[in-house]
Amino acid sequence: MSFEWHNLIDPRFYIEHGGLWVLLFIIFAETGLFVGFFLPGDSLLFVAGIYSDQLIKYTGTPFLNMMILIAFISVAGILGNMFGYAFGKKVGPTIFHWEESFLFKKHYLEQAHEFYEKHGVLAIVFARFIPIVRTFAPIVAGIVKMEKHKFAINNIVGCIAWATSMVAGGHYLYRFFLRHYNFDLTKHLEVIVLGIIFVTTAPVIIKIIFSRKKAEA
Repeated sequence: MSFEWHNLIDPRFYIEHGGLWVLLFIIFAETGLFVGFFLPGDSLLFVAGIYSDQLIKYTGTPFLNMMILIAFISVAGILGNMFGYAFGKKVGPTIFHWEESFLFKKHYLEQAHEFYEKHGVLAIVFARFIPIVRTFAPIVAGIVKMEKHKFAINNIVGCIAWATSMVAGGHYLYRFFLRHYNFDLTKHLEVIVLGIIFVTTAPVIIKIIFSRKKAEA
């Protein structure tokens, strides 16, 4: 197996060479460890939905395979956010004074803090669907000491909604296009992944651009 650095953001690389357990670790890291902000999230779940029958082999039913996969991913995401929350609660505001490095970007943390201030407890739900923000939102929730039961409820709801929509989207769209148009999505994953990354990161990029323009004005 040859490795190149761009493989780190290629969801199919993790699925083909790591399987289910590597997939679950990536979801845990991307949603709970601040060093996981660069890892694929939405695109990884979408592609996992396409390969759900290869990842889950406990049943002979595609629907059950998909549901089991969603359950595993939901648990990994929930645990990841819980870890991030506990980390933020322990470290507290001192994290804002850390020196920046490749593995830590202060402006991402500040962006997540602004997002939390704007949306309150629902930020934990909304953040699941926004790259980078979902990595830092649970840490911020811990820093501001959000009530544990409120965090837990929003964490569970947000993770299940995220996992279900992304995995089911990949699972059913793959079968829909193959059945009705004889179009195999697995042969065009590069374009699909780039499209998902563009759509999900566009709001973040626009936010950064407007924030800079507002600061310069």
